[in-house]
Amino acid sequence: MAIIQGDTALLTQPLNQERRQETEAVRRVLTELNLTMVDMEDAGATLEGSDVLFTGREFFVGLSKHTNQRGAEILANTFQDFAVSTVPVSAGTRLKNICSMGGPETIIFSNSEKARKTLKVMEQLTDHHYNVLSVPEDAAANCVYIRGAGELDYLLHPTQDECPNSVSAFQKFTSYTLLPTSCSEASKLGGALSSFCLLINRKLPY
Repeated sequence: MAIIQGDTALLTQPLNQERRQETEAVRRVLTELNLTMVDMEDAGATLEGSDVLFTGREFFVGLSKHTNQRGAEILANTFQDFAVSTVPVSAGTRLKNICSMGGPETIIFSNSEKARKTLKVMEQLTDHHYNVLSVPEDAAANCVYIRGAGELDYLLHPTQDECPNSVSAFQKFTSYTLLPTSCSEASKLGGALSSFCLLINRKLPY
């Protein structure tokens, strides 16, 4: 329901009108954290967090049924210090259904045909080389990378039961604390790991 970078939070505008009511609860929480709130004032713009991938260097926005060009333009206007590239995604798919960050320089990507097409486009749009960890199952490509205090890094990823063919790939992150996290019940409603968190990258005041 929000895209957060630094001290700025862009409240997204889901395609589903009923879900737009959820942004008010998110607004209250983020206001308490003293973030600068930005609203999408164009009623025709749609943007969902599940279509936005921030690499730490740039944004990729998946153009899908849920996110349109105008939504991507508002994101670009909000975060002008970063490049914003739009990427078409297959019908019924959201960008984070097929990829997510696995670290500062690594993107985890599904090995499906539709995901490989998206990856090829993203590689053409960026001037930076990212490492790619390929996983055989789409659900395994939706992970949450968390940079912890000091040198501690964490990766929330689907469990062995959910993605039996992909879990071994995460063992390549030898310096991470791996946290298998079940999302099987939420997935029945179309949710994924990254759908249930807002990552805030800022220094604590102590």
